[in-house]
Amino acid sequence: MKCTIGIDLGGTVIKIGIVRDGKLLETVRIPANSSSGLAPSLPVITEAIEGLLSRHGIAGPDAVGLAFPGIVDVSKGRATGTNAKYSDAPSIDLESWAAGNWPGTRFFIDNDARMATVGEWKAGAGAGHGNIVMMTIGTGIGTGAVIDGRLIYGKNWCAGALGGHMIVDYRGRRCSCGNVGCVEAMASSFFLPEIIAGNSGLDEEFRNDSDNRNFKTLFGKYAAGDRNVKAVVEYCMDVWSAAVVNYVHAYDPEIVILGGGIMKSADIIIPYVSEKVNSLVFRAGNAGKVDIVPAELGDDAAIIGADFYLNKE
Repeated sequence: MKCTIGIDLGGTVIKIGIVRDGKLLETVRIPANSSSGLAPSLPVITEAIEGLLSRHGIAGPDAVGLAFPGIVDVSKGRATGTNAKYSDAPSIDLESWAAGNWPGTRFFIDNDARMATVGEWKAGAGAGHGNIVMMTIGTGIGTGAVIDGRLIYGKNWCAGALGGHMIVDYRGRRCSCGNVGCVEAMASSFFLPEIIAGNSGLDEEFRNDSDNRNFKTLFGKYAAGDRNVKAVVEYCMDVWSAAVVNYVHAYDPEIVILGGGIMKSADIIIPYVSEKVNSLVFRAGNAGKVDIVPAELGDDAAIIGADFYLNKE
């Protein structure tokens, strides 16, 4: 029985799943020590995959797809750019690792947000559409884009994948990529403590507790009307809206998909961002409003996307 193994390398958790015909059979999660590099995690990943195969009575996978949090040269099957996560990855021959463990298997690697976009395009919120942008909001901000039915890459494999590093405030916060005012620096989980601590308009007690605040608790308290929570949440949604306007102007999609764990608060985010974007975006002629929708596959989008990769064209 043929199957695909999808591996989603997160900063704190590595998700591994077994997929057949676009259907996720099972996933496992293992801790990720991304700051220590990828090499130390490969034996643990291998063991987890063997466990999945054994439980489903499969001798070996037909394909192994790896979603990597950085820039990937898909033609060479290697990571080429990292940002403080798995910094040793460009020096690792991952295709040989896969072939050595499961002879005859096909290996591929791509940017994680782009692979999640494929999942949503083929089996989720983007099914049936040929022009899509997906924005994944989490520790950082990742994006992927499909134009005229094709996943885009560009000369240096960056096209569509660097939406988190589009600039929304050229006088803003320094990003981990070295630039200033990136979407990611202005409104992501990683920078949330700085966003709160640096906002002089918030109550001092609220600012001083910035390290203990996260999007889950903030959105959970949003309806209660606390002015500090409201200010932070709406500031971040304004940043995401500005980013989506940029994506619409750059890629002209039919729909924009918003993903990431934060979309558990889609009932707040989708109406707010939709209204903001459609009040700002330029739409020629009778193009109509931009459809902004929540992702349907959740944390499994990249893993499910892996199953479609060899036939993505």
